[in-house]
Amino acid sequence: MAITQAIANAFKKQLLEGDQNFKSSGGDVFKLALYTSSATLNSTTTAYASTNEVANTGQYTAGGSDLAGQNTSIASGVAIVDFADLSFTGVTLTSRGALIYNTSSAVTNAAVAVLDFGADKTATSGTFTVQFPAFTTAAAILRISG
Repeated sequence: MAITQAIANAFKKQLLEGDQNFKSSGGDVFKLALYTSSATLNSTTTAYASTNEVANTGQYTAGGSDLAGQNTSIASGVAIVDFADLSFTGVTLTSRGALIYNTSSAVTNAAVAVLDFGADKTATSGTFTVQFPAFTTAAAILRISG
């Protein structure tokens, strides 16, 4: 089992078909779910599944939470997407990675991106925060360049 950071292959195809909408107002709803090191997530992941997701604890429940503050931009030929950092409070959990997925009706629970934390990350009776990288063409969580 392994979690490998990647943009989902199915997501790339859905972008070309117009099935993903990142507009900050009126766009699709994206969620983030946390997974244990027993999960297998990579570029071939097609949709959210609860297998090896972290257990319900505190503010974290199955399926994770909505991502807020989505924003898009383009500079120097690179299109980028950003989300606000996401925190789960009152949790005791260990997570190795996460899945960003789209809950819209056009692509119900379709995988967007797999996040590999590089090692198990733990919170004990506290807050677990997923901090997104800077909203720049070199660092944004989702980047498309030609």
